[in-house]
Amino acid sequence: MSNIELERQVLNALSKVEDPELKRDVVSLGMIRDLKIENGTVSFRFVLTTPACPLADSLSHAVREAVESIDWVKSADIKLDSAVLKAKSPGPNKPVPIEGVKNIIAVGSGKGGVGKSTVSVNLAVALAQTGAKVGLIDADIYGPDVPMLLGITREQRHAIAEKERLEPVEAHGIKAVSIGLILPDDTPVIWRGPLISQMIDQFLTQIKWGEIDYMIVDLPPGTGDIQLTLVQKAPINGALIVSTPQDVSLLDATKALNMFMKVDVPVLGMIENMSYFICPHCGKQTNIFGTGGVEEAANRLSIDFMGRIPLEPRVREGGDSGRPIVAEEQSSMTAMEFKNIAARVASRLSVQNMATRDR
Repeated sequence: MSNIELERQVLNALSKVEDPELKRDVVSLGMIRDLKIENGTVSFRFVLTTPACPLADSLSHAVREAVESIDWVKSADIKLDSAVLKAKSPGPNKPVPIEGVKNIIAVGSGKGGVGKSTVSVNLAVALAQTGAKVGLIDADIYGPDVPMLLGITREQRHAIAEKERLEPVEAHGIKAVSIGLILPDDTPVIWRGPLISQMIDQFLTQIKWGEIDYMIVDLPPGTGDIQLTLVQKAPINGALIVSTPQDVSLLDATKALNMFMKVDVPVLGMIENMSYFICPHCGKQTNIFGTGGVEEAANRLSIDFMGRIPLEPRVREGGDSGRPIVAEEQSSMTAMEFKNIAARVASRLSVQNMATRDR
């Protein structure tokens, strides 16, 4: 048989393997690239839509089985790769995409004190650990905590502040920018709306980000000027809502969720932070703020529930010391939950981007 016929047989076998989330076979999705056949050896790149794909192992196994089931195949040389899908370009009268940035994810909450910045930082680091290129914008102008959470030293901040142009700083595998990089820790930001808008615009359009697969934007609590400015200035591909389980937080979180819906930003899901406390001495679980409230709210609102983050001293300690738990204790239960949530977020974006691309 000719190589063309052999390739046709391989592709036909692979077309039986379906991505259960994207609901299409791996061939039509363009995941099989650089196919070559030589002396019974089949080689190709298997390109996932995100390096954070939660189904990478099972899909790779299914692909290998499909190829090796062909009677003339002696061996399969499969290189696992990834290429993050870029969101579809927005229509007319919509914000212009940021050069080099494929996806923008806003992380919001209805009220302060729910650990939104800690969640944003750990999700960003978790995505970067998969091999994705990740940026983080600290849009909480009045309370910029990201520099501390990432362990940016005063020497680093001083060097950044002396430059003529604000640049992102690299830490724990991500690029981050914050007003806190150029202001002393004890200096309050006393700005009105127009100045806030200018700073957000600078973060988005006047900084050389390079190639970014996922841009995480840590928003301030509430539904004010900064949220509206962001929506007007950048094409937000999706939002995550962070809340603790108790009713008062959920009430405000629902307001934030409705705000995103009103400005046509898809809500990717809800995250329950400080979900429960496990005593480090006896191992007993205590639901300090209640538990399950966020999942119940997500189900009621037909929003994906992304996961539960426990209330754990090591998360707080990691934030205070600038060593996120995802980076410092990668195999811990909490770090693994952050990684699982990051994978769900990346997967949800892939499904969304594929659906809009096919329209």
